[in-house]
Amino acid sequence: MSTISMRSTTLGAVALTVVGSLALTGCKNGDEELPAQPAASAPGSAPASSGAPASPATGGSAAPAGAPGTAKSGQVFKIGEAAEIPYDYGDFKGSRVALTVTTIEQGTPADLEGLNLGDKANGKVPYYIRYTVKNIGTTDMSYASVGHVKGLLGDGTEAQSLAVIGKFEKCKEESMPKGFANGQTQTSCAIALAPSAQTKVAGAEYWGNPYNAASKGKGIAWK
Repeated sequence: MSTISMRSTTLGAVALTVVGSLALTGCKNGDEELPAQPAASAPGSAPASSGAPASPATGGSAAPAGAPGTAKSGQVFKIGEAAEIPYDYGDFKGSRVALTVTTIEQGTPADLEGLNLGDKANGKVPYYIRYTVKNIGTTDMSYASVGHVKGLLGDGTEAQSLAVIGKFEKCKEESMPKGFANGQTQTSCAIALAPSAQTKVAGAEYWGNPYNAASKGKGIAWK
């Protein structure tokens, strides 16, 4: 998996990491340093898809370890439907959240211009996967970060992911605030890149613990 890392050098600049199944660099397991440039303003994004809560669709393999109601590995949900998942990272072991992909919005190639990707972004169209995280456990999750959300193309293959370290107003990946206790909800966002205007990001997948590749499990998806 290749990466591109960009360090901030001026106020308003962003640091950028690009990962995913469609490598931008053409090399494997390599790093390429590029100078960062201030992000430019870009036109608003147009909604690509959204949905309302619906009955969960069942699928995939046996449920990972956890309380009853935990989403199964490989399970598919409707966009707008909550999936209950364990959150077992660092100081937050034993935590539990309800994760909901609320919308997948199509952006424009112009949104990427301020990131100084050059021809590495040629033809790519950004999509913004917006999701909410609700603390449904008993652990204080102050400053926890629920990421590991990626896009899925129409054929079910993985879209390229774009992680921006710094401020990117189009799509903010937010950590939990201080005092994030049971019942509180935070919104966040992940960026996925379609390879062309003819291909759409049609779904999203969460692949964090216990659904990640290390456990040889499939993630849970929203379509």
